[in-house]
Amino acid sequence: MQSIKQYQEKANHPKGLAAKVQKLMKQLASLDSALIAYSGGVDSTFLLKIGADVLKDKLTAVTSHSEVTPPGDFEQASAFAESLGVKYIVIKTDELADAEFTANPIDRCYHCKHKLFEKLSEIAREHKIKWLLDGANFDDLSDYRPGARAAGEFGVISPLKEAGLTKDEIRILSKELNLPTWDKPASPCLASRVPYGQVITPEKLSRIGQSEEYLRTLGVRELRVRDHDDVARIEIPPESINLFLDESIREKIIDKLKSFGYKYVALDLQGFRSGSLNEVLKNRSTRQE
Repeated sequence: MQSIKQYQEKANHPKGLAAKVQKLMKQLASLDSALIAYSGGVDSTFLLKIGADVLKDKLTAVTSHSEVTPPGDFEQASAFAESLGVKYIVIKTDELADAEFTANPIDRCYHCKHKLFEKLSEIAREHKIKWLLDGANFDDLSDYRPGARAAGEFGVISPLKEAGLTKDEIRILSKELNLPTWDKPASPCLASRVPYGQVITPEKLSRIGQSEEYLRTLGVRELRVRDHDDVARIEIPPESINLFLDESIREKIIDKLKSFGYKYVALDLQGFRSGSLNEVLKNRSTRQE
């Protein structure tokens, strides 16, 4: 894995993208010390890599591990952080102990992020770290992100967003830096598979996680299993739908998901779309604050 300095010497990007990278590095270099909320996703992994190169021992990464974490994500995140040699802290969080979270209101993510940033603020004070960072990018400004309100309340800064870097640009840069996450599908918390207003339980999170993990063994990388009580509604890319036309594979999928606790297994013919459960919000005046 090359350093950011080696990368810059070889990179041949359009002027606009190069300027964004410079802006990101300049902002990071201005920080006395920083703590990154590191999930192991595309954005926070890229930020961690650049932050480690720029800030070195002035940077600390913190990963939260809990029942809402998709299977395998924590292990991958930990392995990468440790490979960089940065200061790395793992904390356990218990979102299911928060009734405001398990009630699953439309601002569920606010309650989760508020608790997370509260913990990170405590760690920062304990270790005398001045700044909290997250991996929000420029595209997040146009999406429904109630967690951003919590970030604002704790003074969290989003260097990728402030540099104007989009998700696609971060993937391009990540690939050129040989980061393992450059083509990793988005992997939000398992609670995001439960429709708003339906209570989040350990049983639901478990069957969602097991179902998605099984479907990935069949070669489907980008997918969601939406939990509608007894019904598992599977979203996969249109090009993968042919998989379900094979009778033997279809029967295996049905049997497997039923063994995890579902009574019915359905395929969404609209295919995979990130944030599909937010479609119910389109007629409401809910926007990120």
